[in-house]
Amino acid sequence: MSPEIEAEILLLHQQVCYALGDPTRILLLYILKDGPKSVGELTDLMRLPQSTVSRHLRVLRERSIVHAEKRGTSNLYTINDLRVVEALDMLRQVLNQQLADQAKLTAAIQSSNLPDEINHFTLRSK
Repeated sequence: MSPEIEAEILLLHQQVCYALGDPTRILLLYILKDGPKSVGELTDLMRLPQSTVSRHLRVLRERSIVHAEKRGTSNLYTINDLRVVEALDMLRQVLNQQLADQAKLTAAIQSSNLPDEINHFTLRSK
């Protein structure tokens, strides 16, 4: 792969990661995975102002994660490639595993016979 193409792919990767780096946009994608929705429907489901939902949809649209299709007087938003949601699901699995591992470590430390000062220090350093 040429350095120019590699650089372009890295830039696109960064832009997609930016778009996925906001909890509201992640929630929008999880809602949209069930099918197309209008801004009004998304506003009602998320209980957010229309301007907020539209702003987040614009970020997702500009990065080609979703697209809008005109239906009557409104636009219906759809995810372009559901593998984006699958990637979010995989990240969620990794995070759940990390939390489970941390909980096990915390339980092991708390049940150990170490003095309280050491337990407190060990737990705080995470």
